[in-house]
Amino acid sequence: MSNITVAGTGYVGLVTGVCLAEVGHQVTCVDNNDEKINLLRQGISPIYEPGLDELIVKNTENGKLDFTTDYQSVYAHSDVIFIGVGTPENEDGSANLNYVFTVAKEIAESVEQDCLVVVKSTVPIGTNDRVEAYIKAHLKHNVKIEVASNPEFLAQGTAVRDTLYASRIVIGTESDEAKQILMDVYEPFKLPILAMNRRSAEMVKYASNDFLALKISFINDIANLCEKVGANIEDVTNGMSYDERIGNRFLNPGIGYGGSCFPKDTKALHWLAEEEGYILRTVKAAIDVNEKQKYALIKKARNDFPTFNEKKVAVLGLTFKPGTDDLREAPSIPNIRLLLNEGAHIQAFDPVGIENYKKLFPDQISYKHSIEEALEDAELCFIFTEWPEIKEMDLGLFKEKMKTPYIYDGRNCFSLYEIQNKGVNYHSIGRPSVIEYGVLDEVQA
Repeated sequence: MSNITVAGTGYVGLVTGVCLAEVGHQVTCVDNNDEKINLLRQGISPIYEPGLDELIVKNTENGKLDFTTDYQSVYAHSDVIFIGVGTPENEDGSANLNYVFTVAKEIAESVEQDCLVVVKSTVPIGTNDRVEAYIKAHLKHNVKIEVASNPEFLAQGTAVRDTLYASRIVIGTESDEAKQILMDVYEPFKLPILAMNRRSAEMVKYASNDFLALKISFINDIANLCEKVGANIEDVTNGMSYDERIGNRFLNPGIGYGGSCFPKDTKALHWLAEEEGYILRTVKAAIDVNEKQKYALIKKARNDFPTFNEKKVAVLGLTFKPGTDDLREAPSIPNIRLLLNEGAHIQAFDPVGIENYKKLFPDQISYKHSIEEALEDAELCFIFTEWPEIKEMDLGLFKEKMKTPYIYDGRNCFSLYEIQNKGVNYHSIGRPSVIEYGVLDEVQA
């Protein structure tokens, strides 16, 4: 088994390192954050990801996994170094590669033996070429270095499963030697391995994510039209899903995609194409649709509440999706910011996202530990995340706890059948509204 180092202990780096140790490799994860490394040495993951803590403890105890801030020592004698640091979005939509090149510089100054550097981070097409040239130009020792592309396809909330049981592993190399090293690294996973050149591998990642983002934006567009023409998006997507060319995944309408991948990757590929003198019109449309879709619930609520000033607003779900505490590009954020700016009083519930949300809104929101508390005396309720706790809640709580049960569901958590006869006014995405409570004039009288 290889002696592997992974740079970065975020979603990509940490999950990659832990899963490589799980299949038998000797792995050291490196990060410059002392606090994160100390937590990891105690078997505590700094990110919320189901199943990750258990694997950290297991592989630390069996000696397969270690954590350190001393990159010089571990880079010096690594057979393979994975770069799994973040590539956040710049103001112009391009990918910020500062963290990638910081690690490249540290590798160049530290390696003392031949080594394969594998870029796991999502990077624009051509970045691997630049990283290899940069490392070779800054090497301190006479060693052979090659760079390979190995994009990740994990999703937050299912990252461990997505890595250990991936649909495919994509590797991009420029030599048979580099290809064989990566084939050997991934042989224990017993998964399909697709080998290609580096630029093709880089493009596979962007093309995959952008296609899924397109699919989400398309179905949201269709859902909005369904509302106009009296169709039900659930019937429409069910009818579509029987076509095997379409399938049934990513056909759930809502208030747009969020997270660390889709928003960033669509903008980065769009920006890259423009730099090359080409416009990806479909990707640009997906970005535009998604941006407007974030405010679909606010638009519906304004039909009932011309102003949110002094309104007590319940919010159920804060994270961008269930199964994670990640708030990056979460639709709840711009919506809550708008509500606060208009003078609303917000009481919010989320199973795992509250502590992170407090970093953004420490004092402006009343955070609640249960759905019941969040609904207490509220005049309207927004649902931004389809947590199981929300989807399986007692629907009678809306009328029982709220002052005026106006519900705006951005994730279609409840069937129209089960929400009927609950004495509420219920609005969702792409479906007919359920109006049972009364009209606003009566409520405000």
